[in-house]
Amino acid sequence: MIIRTTTVRTAKTMMHGGHDLGAADKKRVLAAAVLTGGFMVAEVIGGLLTGSLALLADAGHMLTDAIALGLAWYAFHLGERPANGRHTYGYGRVKTLVAYTNGLAIFLVALWICYEAWRRFQAPLPVLGGPMLVVAALGLAVNVAGFVILHGGDRGSLNMRGALLHVLGDILGSLAAIVAALVILATGWTPIDPILSVLVAVLILSTAWNLMRAAAHVLLEGTPAGLDRDAIVNDLQDNVPGVREVHHVHLWSIDGARNMATLHASLKDGVDAHVAVDAIKSRLRAGHDISHATVEIEFDRRAEDGRPREAVRGVSPQPRHLH
Repeated sequence: MIIRTTTVRTAKTMMHGGHDLGAADKKRVLAAAVLTGGFMVAEVIGGLLTGSLALLADAGHMLTDAIALGLAWYAFHLGERPANGRHTYGYGRVKTLVAYTNGLAIFLVALWICYEAWRRFQAPLPVLGGPMLVVAALGLAVNVAGFVILHGGDRGSLNMRGALLHVLGDILGSLAAIVAALVILATGWTPIDPILSVLVAVLILSTAWNLMRAAAHVLLEGTPAGLDRDAIVNDLQDNVPGVREVHHVHLWSIDGARNMATLHASLKDGVDAHVAVDAIKSRLRAGHDISHATVEIEFDRRAEDGRPREAVRGVSPQPRHLH
């Protein structure tokens, strides 16, 4: 008979100790969204009046950022909801979905900037360097303020990383617009405007790709960074008394921050199942930062020829909770 011991906790309990940090991040993202969305209108007007692609590109960044930051705020809002019968892990993964969406949005905007820069090379347009410099400098101040607000948040959160990436792209865009304006004022050479716009686009493309890849890894329930399945198996077999073999190990994360695991543990004859389960979970928590685990206990001896195991009967531990 196989003894199954599961740990079930609500998402609200799983986030205990990080709730205050999540609430602070929520406020930070909302403040950054208001700043970004407010100045985006000014940059659009400035880009149209001056004819600067760099300003319009930065305004495009800020438009997507305002939307993305709003989505990030809503993701934090949903993440505060407790688990229920339909969503037994709660809504923590919404933040990962938003992070992936943010990365995709940045990727598309960067491609649009490259396309528009190519058009500008084909048919150059006049650029007003003076007004462009003023608007770009104001934009830089707003973007730096947004970055400072977000930088104090939890950078281990994919949702916050996505928000920071958006604002960092805006800072680079504003810097590019300032440099382009100075070059135009000094030399009158307008091709610098699309050139620097493409440079910024290329810089943020790689970062956006890394964010999308990290979010997709979480969504596909890949092994969290820093965890080695084989090393964990060996550690449990070598250091938890009474454990003969550990197998069927699965490691994943709900939101990129909270690590989880399921595994089968075959115990030696006479070992107390309750004690072994507690020891395994303690080892996972303390040694591998795995806060939530489901452990299935087996008492048997695997036959050399692979025949079915003979299980010890009459032992049925109650479900346990990992705190």
